[in-house]
Amino acid sequence: MNLIRSYSNWRRYRDTVSELNRLSTRELSDLGIARSDIPFVAKKSSLR
Repeated sequence: MNLIRSYSNWRRYRDTVSELNRLSTRELSDLGIARSDIPFVAKKSSLR
């Protein structure tokens, strides 16, 4: 079970990073996210 949860969290993290990296700097700014914050934001989202 723990392995499945870890894999699921990792996939959610990678998907979130990919999605955010596709946005322009302007779009990220509109969301209140700096490009350097993407890993942190993605990590928070993967833990839900």
